[in-house]
Amino acid sequence: MIRLLIFAILILALGYGFSWLADRPGDLSLVWEGQLYQTKLIVAAAILIALVAAVMILWWFVRLIWTSPHSVTRYFRARKRDRGYQALSTGLIAAGAGNALLARKMAARTRGLIRADQEPLINLLEAQAALIEGKHDEARQKFELMANDPETRELGLRGLYLEAKRLGAHEAARQYAEKAADQAPYLPWAAQATLEYRSQAGRWDDAIKLLDQQKVAHVVDKTTANRQRAVLLTARADDKLESDPAGARDDALSALKLVADFVPAALIAAKALFREDKVRKAASILEQVWKTHPHPEIGRAYVRARSGDSVTDRLKRAERLEAIRPNNVEALLLTAKAAMDAGDFGKARAKAEAAARIDAREGAFLLLADIEEAETGDQGRVRHWMAQALRAPRDPAWVADGFVSEKWLPLSPVTGRLDAFEWKAPFGQIEGPVEEGSTVSVDAALKSLPPMREAAPATTTEAQNSPKVASPTADTYVMELEPATAKPAPSAAAATPQQPSEQRPFFGGAPDDPGVKDRRLEPEPKTRLKLF
Repeated sequence: MIRLLIFAILILALGYGFSWLADRPGDLSLVWEGQLYQTKLIVAAAILIALVAAVMILWWFVRLIWTSPHSVTRYFRARKRDRGYQALSTGLIAAGAGNALLARKMAARTRGLIRADQEPLINLLEAQAALIEGKHDEARQKFELMANDPETRELGLRGLYLEAKRLGAHEAARQYAEKAADQAPYLPWAAQATLEYRSQAGRWDDAIKLLDQQKVAHVVDKTTANRQRAVLLTARADDKLESDPAGARDDALSALKLVADFVPAALIAAKALFREDKVRKAASILEQVWKTHPHPEIGRAYVRARSGDSVTDRLKRAERLEAIRPNNVEALLLTAKAAMDAGDFGKARAKAEAAARIDAREGAFLLLADIEEAETGDQGRVRHWMAQALRAPRDPAWVADGFVSEKWLPLSPVTGRLDAFEWKAPFGQIEGPVEEGSTVSVDAALKSLPPMREAAPATTTEAQNSPKVASPTADTYVMELEPATAKPAPSAAAATPQQPSEQRPFFGGAPDDPGVKDRRLEPEPKTRLKLF
């Protein structure tokens, strides 16, 4: 485009020059060797321009002849290189598609057209073809060649790292990842792998230092870096909680500054402060986290802040948390548990039922079963709530990669991933058609709650006219009989035949506890023919 513009400007300049000379006619005289040459000015200008053009054409022709051998060589070399790159591109596409035969063929063709020292991607193509064919030893050799080349060092180290991971050689994989992270800290895979390896080894200081380098190199964004740093600080605080409570407190508080609602950091900070007898400050931290993220472990730590508190004091602390987050499931369950421990079963039952109405999950029904057991001891009603708990969704827990843990961990025990644990339900409900009776309803459970069983009075009847045996003497045994009393005459009501009682279901027992089948309560089979 620029050349075309320059050519147009040049043509316009020549045209303008010739028009200017045509408007100003004149003669040009030249005396050379006694001869006088005279011509028009415009003709002389045209001859001069033609002479310059002829010289330029002649120079181009001479230069073309002089450089023709080199030009011909360069043309064929470029054509050969283009064919080589075309074969390399086809081979890489074939390797990505899993066509090992075509990839091998294109790799051999590429080596014949391009030298391997000029194009390091040939080693990559051969390594990919070897991996497809299952020749891992050959692939590792190619990756080692690439790792020794400055242009492909990062690619070779990644290939060696993946091969070590495949073989389960975690120590070799760690070395490759750390080498790549030291030489190129901007590589996300190397930095993340090295961070996880150092965390698995408990080298929290080295892991935090590497994370700071990643943040400076903009490998991770600020939010992710702060989150991972909070996780590492919390893990370090957990390790030093027993030996250095003050250091654990400082690390946990630093983690809370990065992530304000990080529950594990708040728990460790509170435990460290409890050991330093700073109950008020620990309670303040737990309350702040409870406002944004009500968690059952936060609630339990807050309620049991002082070991010498009575059950009534713990109930008051639970009610305080409920006042901070009213109509919250965790707050209601916490208050219900504290009320049950305090013996206030009415309040405990009301709070547990309210929690179950908000979120009908397993823990709410199990708590109702515990309340029923503690208050009435009616096993039928207890089993009723247990049956509801079996059908209800599970309670949230610390879950990472399908693994459920009783407490928070900084790394996943399955994959070793950092900050993998989440507070959620372990297993989701299977989607599908909702059948009748498959869902849990608190109101329906309350309606179907069996009535409270009354304690059967222990009736002991003494047989009248029973003989009394006197204490034996040395010689004889004397048996004394009580005088027989006259039996009263049967009344009219007693004389009338007794009406058969209505047959009770479940063999006379409660619906939740059928018991043993009583033959006496069964009606006699009705037959047409009776012999007696």
